[in-house]
Amino acid sequence: MKAIGFTEFGGPEVLQALELPDPHAGPGQVRVRVHAAAVNPADTAARSGWMKRNYPPETLPGGRYPDPPYVTGWDFCGVLDEAPDGGSIGVGERVIGLTLSPMGKVGAYAEYVVTDSRSVVRAPGGATTAAASTLVMNAVTAYAMLEALAVPAGGTVAVTGAAGALGGYAVELAKHQGLQVVADAAEADEELVKQLGADVVVRRGDGLAERIRESIPQGVDGVVDAALYTDAVAPAVRDGGAVTSARQHVGASERAISWRVVSVTEHTTRTDVLNTLRDLADAGALTLRVADSLPAERAADAHRRLEAGGLRGRLVLTW
Repeated sequence: MKAIGFTEFGGPEVLQALELPDPHAGPGQVRVRVHAAAVNPADTAARSGWMKRNYPPETLPGGRYPDPPYVTGWDFCGVLDEAPDGGSIGVGERVIGLTLSPMGKVGAYAEYVVTDSRSVVRAPGGATTAAASTLVMNAVTAYAMLEALAVPAGGTVAVTGAAGALGGYAVELAKHQGLQVVADAAEADEELVKQLGADVVVRRGDGLAERIRESIPQGVDGVVDAALYTDAVAPAVRDGGAVTSARQHVGASERAISWRVVSVTEHTTRTDVLNTLRDLADAGALTLRVADSLPAERAADAHRRLEAGGLRGRLVLTW
């Protein structure tokens, strides 16, 4: 099969076209013929070597880093191709799913991907293949972050990076859960963030915590920190509240604030959650946003654009 991967860590230029043996599904697995794969920050973190430097090998399948070449990519949309154990999804149906590992030989930047059968669900019926590929990685992460905060309905949550893919899903999911949402945005993104459902929009940048406090004087119950403000956002949280960060940051605070660590790898086989997110997308409660679609051989260009910032939605690689 054709794949896009790398044999050494570095900048986008290390990505190259590869010819790899066709993988096949074993017990508890399925194979998907990939038609579209989303490009996520986790992909650039894997390619640059950041992930290997910051995540211990025991967090990966098999407890070790595989030998190169590496094929990254987390989420995809395609057609179920092999299902040795059967199941409720038939071969030939359009599906979305998550790969086993962002550092292994089963990444989504390939014509075929083999993954856990629990990590694949039917695709949203009304979405294009490119749009469907952008759902699960960021939506699962947002779901898990809100779950970790455990703010009851009627409570308040601040979302940073609300105009981005992860932050946008966090805003929409929080509203679906009955929470009041305070979100940050640049001036150009204020209307977008309001459309996603934020009750209050404050200007992003230095002094964000103070601006949140101006809107919610008692402090918010929790923060989904998708933009990685880290310790700087803590003053926005009330005593007894909590923060969860997109890069698992744990800060120090003189007040009684909890830092909740979320690892998306612990949630990739939650089929019930994947189905819930798919249903919300079908119902229009989650907005699928594609910044652009590029052929897979232009993966390096996609990584450059992602790392340059400013995207509103996900870049997608297509086969």
